[in-house]
Amino acid sequence: MFGTTTLQQQSSAPTDQLALVDPATWPVASGWQPLVKEFFDSQAGHQLVSFLQQRLQMGAVVFPPQPLRSLYLTPPESVRVVILGQDPYHGRGQAEGLAFSVAPGVPVPPSLRNIFNELRRDLATPIPQFPEPGGSLVRWAQQGVLLLNTCLTVEEGQPASHAGRGWESLTDAVIRKVSKDAAPAVFMLWGAHAQSKRNLIDASRHLLLMANHPSPLSALRPPTPFIGCGHFSQARAWREQHKVADSPKFSP
Repeated sequence: MFGTTTLQQQSSAPTDQLALVDPATWPVASGWQPLVKEFFDSQAGHQLVSFLQQRLQMGAVVFPPQPLRSLYLTPPESVRVVILGQDPYHGRGQAEGLAFSVAPGVPVPPSLRNIFNELRRDLATPIPQFPEPGGSLVRWAQQGVLLLNTCLTVEEGQPASHAGRGWESLTDAVIRKVSKDAAPAVFMLWGAHAQSKRNLIDASRHLLLMANHPSPLSALRPPTPFIGCGHFSQARAWREQHKVADSPKFSP
């Protein structure tokens, strides 16, 4: 247990939303456990848990059901690439605890569609078949791509509704740990929000790739359009140059 109290599980709650605020029931890989425990034992962690409990008690619908899923699927020793998002999708059935990823069978959001389009342009990677795997990036996470949102929960229909409530303390610590302890990795920082985290990353050890956000509003705009950025081929070439094993294939 992380020293938190629990909220009685709502057995009737849909499985695609958060039903229980107890971090001890949110699985994480063993390498992340000390960092996660330290956060939830802290004042910031207690305040975040209290906030989430209050929002559920007031009837708020919160996504995703497993906020720490990225830290479960991608252990720190497996991290090869980090892709930073801002917060989970806020539509019913979309968020699955991985940045930019949606559950199989869910229509692919525009930003993710542009990611797939750039992959096809850059590496000739085919667009994933729909509905399986569709927009699910679980396989990427299992290949060492840490798909980390900087805020890990959101309320239905309200983007950024949980920003500034404490998650950032945990996710900043995750970024620092990867920067300090992980093997040399590639950080893909798309958009101003992700790029605001670059001061947490040791650029002498890791490759930082920056471009506009893949959203249709910015993907083709200067100064660094996302479409055409070539980040996936650059990541592959850098990892081959540095003889880093087990590069992700970014395949569906």
